[in-house]
Amino acid sequence: MEPKEILKSLSEDLKKAVDHTLHEFSSLHTGKATPAMLDGVRVQAYGSTVSMKEVAAVTTPDARTIMIQPWDKSVIRDIEKAIQEANLGLNPLVDGGILRVPVPELTGQRRQELAKTAGTMAEEGRVRVRQARRDALDLLKAAKNDGLPEDDFKRHEKEVQKAHDDAISEINQHLSHKEEDLKKV
Repeated sequence: MEPKEILKSLSEDLKKAVDHTLHEFSSLHTGKATPAMLDGVRVQAYGSTVSMKEVAAVTTPDARTIMIQPWDKSVIRDIEKAIQEANLGLNPLVDGGILRVPVPELTGQRRQELAKTAGTMAEEGRVRVRQARRDALDLLKAAKNDGLPEDDFKRHEKEVQKAHDDAISEINQHLSHKEEDLKKV
């Protein structure tokens, strides 16, 4: 494999690792309602498991409420059950043909738990980044054994390390922003 291909693959893997971590962070709510809070909720409807977006429109009319409008009114109880079973700390209220989900104020203890969870998510992202670096270095070593000059190997090795460091730094930056959001009252 050519060094350029290795670096391109590494770049893609690092971007995926950072994006995945950011997506995980979006599932942690900071007391402000967002439709993303329900992205991970799976609804048992029509004989299969589907995502919330497939059965309803999810909006936030204000900072403390999520509103869910099912495309088909017959699945409203299935949606309610799915939200309750998702253990998000949310309790939906059926209001005619829609569901209103009030987002509770976060307690100090809950904020600390969420900050700890964010730290765990960030560490998982950093592990993915380190794995991508290790894979790229293994490919570079194989290329070196196949005739890549030592000088080129060292240069590409530094590029891999810099890309790794940048991705770790980005994850840490987003983690500190998330922790700040969680600490705001």
